[in-house]
Amino acid sequence: MAHNAISLKATVRTSFGKGSARQARRDGLVPVVVYGHGTEPRHLLLDEHTARLALRGNDNALVELDVDGDKILALAKDVQRHPIRPGVQHVDFLVVNRNERVEVEVPVVLAGDAAPGALPMIEAAHIVVSAPAVEIPESIEVDVTGVAPGTVITVADLTLPAHVEAVTDAETGVVNVADEAAVASEAPEAEAEAPAEGE
Repeated sequence: MAHNAISLKATVRTSFGKGSARQARRDGLVPVVVYGHGTEPRHLLLDEHTARLALRGNDNALVELDVDGDKILALAKDVQRHPIRPGVQHVDFLVVNRNERVEVEVPVVLAGDAAPGALPMIEAAHIVVSAPAVEIPESIEVDVTGVAPGTVITVADLTLPAHVEAVTDAETGVVNVADEAAVASEAPEAEAEAPAEGE
């Protein structure tokens, strides 16, 4: 959990437009916008490599932006990445304070081994949770250890970290534990039955 924000040095962006943004990226910088809490949006530049490391695998990263000694606690809200090569192209940050709760989408990951012959399939890749800004989980772990085929794990079944509450409907299916043999035979059987129906 992000109890400690990642500190990133930022500079004020003074030129705007697509040409300016492209030049910034060529210089190894990434344009960012910081908004929220009734403040005017601030246009800043971050070192691209440092920003990429801070946001790696966590699009909900909590960061402390240092703008000439002015510290801004902010949550990454929209991260635009390069479609081909590794790289961050633009980030929207939301100003937060350490005591407030925020709603964010968090990815679902599987842990453990299901029962023999069971095939766990993620039905909801992300769920929306409410959490303190400083305690946003990077992922929600769903333990499928020993879970038998035919089981559907819903949001209500999840064990969430302390202070984290699900916003997604409790009845939403998150993981469907299917019968491996049934899944494997399903497609060929359907193909085999098709000609029989036409006879």
